[in-house]
Parts: sequence; structure tokens; C-alpha cells
Amino acid sequence: MQETRLDIARIRAARRVIDPIFLDSPLYRCEALEPGLGCTVSIKLETANPVRSFKARGTEVVTSLLADHGSRAVVCASAGNLGQALAWSGRARGLDVAVVASRFAPAAKLDRIRALGATLELVDGDFEMARARAAAVSRYDGIRLLEDSLDIETCEGAATIGLELVDGLPSVDAVLIALGGGALATGVGHVVKACAPEAEVICVQPLGAPAMTHSWRQRRVVTTDTTDTIADGVAGRRPIPAVLDDLLLVADDAVLVEEASIIAGMRLLFDHAGLVVEPSAALGIAAILEDRDRFAGRHVVTIVCGGNVDVGAYRRWVGGAPIPRS
Repeated sequence: MQETRLDIARIRAARRVIDPIFLDSPLYRCEALEPGLGCTVSIKLETANPVRSFKARGTEVVTSLLADHGSRAVVCASAGNLGQALAWSGRARGLDVAVVASRFAPAAKLDRIRALGATLELVDGDFEMARARAAAVSRYDGIRLLEDSLDIETCEGAATIGLELVDGLPSVDAVLIALGGGALATGVGHVVKACAPEAEVICVQPLGAPAMTHSWRQRRVVTTDTTDTIADGVAGRRPIPAVLDDLLLVADDAVLVEEASIIAGMRLLFDHAGLVVEPSAALGIAAILEDRDRFAGRHVVTIVCGGNVDVGAYRRWVGGAPIPRS
């Protein structure tokens, strides 16, 4: 495999600084899902931790380094999950954490950021506007800007999930990974391709937020003017060039799925796995629903990457969603 920015030795070292509460998340075959999907399905569950997403694996690495170097403050832009994770990790290490987010982000995520002690600033725009504002705060206040996916620590923290996957599943045909900014996809993808190259790495993104998928397909950065998806956690418009370069080396495919399939995936995970997940976490199931023939008879693992969702919105989405048939 050609070289990405990531390094297996650093990924293994990351496990030593990540709080064990975020490590060795449940990995299990979910037989109840299989009759409806037509394939063997294993779940890597990244919601059973204090911030209910995989993001703290990266923020633990970042804040450990900051604390070791005497830094006192850090700022990030967040769609919600990164902000919670940074607030949790920063608080544990005595750092002042500032988070910039869209005021249209799910209220449950914003409330949790505040509850964890971070300073929260809201902007009247989407995640890209929050990203620009966080950069301005960093410059003005002279504090560290954490840029998810661009900062290699966020990718290598997420990559520890990949180590657990290849150690826990001796044989797997495909790994389905939610694709947003790219930390999860490049991190897990790097480990899978290095340690289990026979497995197919498939990234999944909503049709309403396709920038990174279009960029992967065209092998150049492609931006969009807007996004339109309930999967707020992956709704970026401007891919980071260095992250795209890594993704091009580790992803075998990138696919787009409909909103109806995302909702149907959330419903399946609730009905048959007992899991309440946010839309981004159902992208892997959505991909199977939209292309059953591709996955028929194969062993597929999907990373359930987050469970932070507004209860009211969840009830509206999942209450009566039809399950698409191929």
C-alpha cells in the first residue's frame, strides 16, 4: 500500500493515551439483522461511551499531547459530536475548551457540549461557517485550533477502531464506514488495508451531502454550495485536500444513499438490534438496503459511529419509515 499520512506504530501508541472507557467497544455478529439484509452482519458499536460517538478516540490523543506540551486552551468547529468529545477530553486534562457550532445543529448535541463545561458559540450558518469562525477565534485568541480529519491525531485515534476490527474478526468481506470529513474512513481504512487487505473498504455518504464522495470519484477536491440531509454529522461541503489524498489510497469504493434508506436503516437498528442511533450511524445499513445483491452472502461489518439524536426528530423519522426493497 502507498503511504498515507497515518502510521501503524503511532496508531498502536494512541491506545496507550486513550481512556480505556473508549477502547474495545462491542464488536458482535447481529443475526437478527441478517434475514432482512441477506448477508452476515457484524456491528462495531461506538455509542457505548460517555460521549456516545467514536470522536473521543481522536480528542483523547489531541488533548493528551496538548497537556504534555503545557497548552491551556483549544477550540474546534463541530457538528456536535466532536465538540462533546473535545469537551470531555479537555475537561479531564484541565484544558479550556471552546466549540463553535451551527445554531441549527441538534439541540441534544449542543446541550451536551454545554453540560460538559465547554464554551459554546453558535453561528447562523452550516458547519463550514462554524469552521471559519473557529479558525478566526484561534487566530485572535492565540489558542490551538483542532481541525477534525486534518489533524492526524483525530485520524489515528479513530484508526484504533480498525485495530480492534482486524483483531476481533479474522475474516470479513467488507467494512462499511460513514464518510464525512474523513477521519473515521481514512483511519479505519488505513488499518484494514495494512492488516486485512482482502477486505473491501466502502465509504458511505448521504446523497444530500456528497462532496467527499464526488471528490473521491473524480480524484480532486469537489465542493458543494449546500447540503440537504438529516445526517448532520457527515454534512460537510469542502473536503480537505490532504484527507482526500489519504482516502484515495485506502477506500475501494464510495457510495451515496438516499434519505429514505438512512431512516430505514435507523429503524432496522432499533427494531432488530435494540439500538437508537443518529442518522450518520445508519449509513452502512442504508448501503446494504440499496444494493442487496452486492452484499448477498458476504460478511459485512458496519461501524455504528454515533448515538446522539434529538428524541423528537428520531420519533418522527423512525415511527413509520418504509424499508426499501431492491
